[in-house]
Amino acid sequence: MIIRFCCLILLFLCSCGHSPKQDGAIRVSVLRGPSAIAFAGWMEKAPVIEGKPIQVKVIDSPDLMQAVLIKGETDIAVLPMISAANLYNKGIKYPLWGCPVWGTLYLVGQEQKTETNTTGETLHIFGAGTTPDILTRHYLQQHHLHYSLNYTFSTAHEIMQGLLAGKIKTAVIGEPFLSMALKKDSTLHILADLNYQNESTPGFAQTAILCTPSLKKRKLSLDSLLQASCSFATENPEQAIHILEDKQVFAPGMLTKESIERCKIEYYPVAQSRKSIQDFLKLIEEYEPKALGGKLPDAGFYN
Repeated sequence: MIIRFCCLILLFLCSCGHSPKQDGAIRVSVLRGPSAIAFAGWMEKAPVIEGKPIQVKVIDSPDLMQAVLIKGETDIAVLPMISAANLYNKGIKYPLWGCPVWGTLYLVGQEQKTETNTTGETLHIFGAGTTPDILTRHYLQQHHLHYSLNYTFSTAHEIMQGLLAGKIKTAVIGEPFLSMALKKDSTLHILADLNYQNESTPGFAQTAILCTPSLKKRKLSLDSLLQASCSFATENPEQAIHILEDKQVFAPGMLTKESIERCKIEYYPVAQSRKSIQDFLKLIEEYEPKALGGKLPDAGFYN
């Protein structure tokens, strides 16, 4: 009797050890933030590719995302484009699949005006050496604006708090914190869209989808699902918000229909967006080459 009981316990433990794999599920890791909005549909109803369910996991920080990629613990990763290029240059060979988010950054201020003479005025920026900082400097240079740049606040959340507390008058801020700030303070206005590149693209290719090479044979199916996922978020913003709040990806009230619109969510596979991505990375290299690991990624990044 004791032997039989021990055998049953051993059988139970063995079966528990195999259950997390869920029969070869396709693991998707999405960085918490605007990127996660594009995958709300997948979080609610996981699609299946050739009998393999897609499982979405939200990652809380770029460092944790890097660790997941280094360990090979994901099949698909969604993260900033410059981080994807940097990791590729460091030897983490997850090829680029496409771009789902084309911009979340805006210049805001307490006065709605056309900026002409900004010499001596302070502009608060977050993320020194990263995309927000680089695109801000590029915009200012292109429009001949001469703000004094201040990096005291290191995150978009801190920028929002500074604006609402009256400590900041003009700043660069990203979604969803932009919408939260506008909702809480009617004196704040959007002064400029920093995500505009040209009329042929939705914006700057700021977000990357990386896929393990083994998924290449499922490219057509996966591209179709990615397109549908992004379309779901933009066409059903209220439903997407409900899902993201229910899954505790965002706190209640953080997202609005306008915040989703301002994230410029639209999926383009790398075959269609390669030039836009290369132009964006060349821009990053011009201002901050070390953000890419010191060089542009080679052709293998786009395969």
